[in-house]
Amino acid sequence: MAQDPDCIFCRIASGDVPADVVARTDRVVAFRDLDPQAPLHVLVVPVDHHRDVPALAAADPEALAELTGTAARVAAELGDGQFRFVFNTGAGVGQSVFHVHGHVLGGRPMGWPPG
Repeated sequence: MAQDPDCIFCRIASGDVPADVVARTDRVVAFRDLDPQAPLHVLVVPVDHHRDVPALAAADPEALAELTGTAARVAAELGDGQFRFVFNTGAGVGQSVFHVHGHVLGGRPMGWPPG
């Protein structure tokens, strides 16, 4: 398992830092965001450290598929199954933790464009 000891999401995935975990598999952890932007706001992260979604897709496409499936399951279990799934890739578009994470957002109407 490749983890970065300085990465907060690696530490959450390993259980070293507490979080409100709503789903877990061997490869993926989903937990509530500390600063929710919607009634349903859960982060879904791979257990292994990958900087961003393109890096995860290149290194482990099966983990990306599991991450997406977990997002859908969380949205169905905690909401009405409708959700927006957002990945920020790069500081210029809002990525602040450089461990790939998808935001599962739902529970309210969402406008377009999102930015």
